[in-house]
Amino acid sequence: MTSLSVNVNKIATLRNARGGDMPNLVQTAKDLESFGAQGITIHPRPDERHIRYQDAHDLKEVVQTELNIEGNPIPKFVDLVLAVKPAQVTLVPDTEDAITSNAGWDTIQHKSFLTEVIQEFKSNGIRTSIFLDPDPKQVDGAKATGTDRIELYTEAYANGFPKNPEAAIAPYAETAKRAVELEIGLNAGHDLNLQNIAYFHQHIPNLLEVSIGHALICESLYFGLENVVNQYRAKLV
Repeated sequence: MTSLSVNVNKIATLRNARGGDMPNLVQTAKDLESFGAQGITIHPRPDERHIRYQDAHDLKEVVQTELNIEGNPIPKFVDLVLAVKPAQVTLVPDTEDAITSNAGWDTIQHKSFLTEVIQEFKSNGIRTSIFLDPDPKQVDGAKATGTDRIELYTEAYANGFPKNPEAAIAPYAETAKRAVELEIGLNAGHDLNLQNIAYFHQHIPNLLEVSIGHALICESLYFGLENVVNQYRAKLV
């Protein structure tokens, strides 16, 4: 079974829109776990426009499954992760003004930097994952950094799925195969939704975890959080 980690950035965005505490991020995370989510993901940006750095500390106190913190490992982010010590940290090369993540790491070009950051996190007992485009060569580069896992950046798959699922999944299946060969754990995320998740899951071997936020929250506007979480869980068996 592939684990479902729910990204709660959009819950924080809604909370911040009115400057208050509705919806309450901590309570929502607890409820998501009770509905069946097997992890909670957050992706704080330096400007804290949705997830605030304090949210990471607050969630650490209540999350009973796994807390995954995503972000670009600038010094402020590294300090946060080392202070909170989540179950997993996912390294994403997004710029400070990025609306959302839009590319994976070049693990060959940034090998030294990634190796240093990963060693520091792993020495503190934190599982590491590198956000990666579907490219087997980049998996080889990831292996050299010592990372525990990679997370496949799935926007290209999501965009191509409606027209040609076979073509859309092909580079991901090839990349996943290489990860299995190199014994690197495999996660995936970005623009996966109820329409495309089952096909992705069926064609990607050894998929350990998917992180889904924007689509899941949007779908929940119509079907409710509990219902949608269970729909995803059913498609990931």
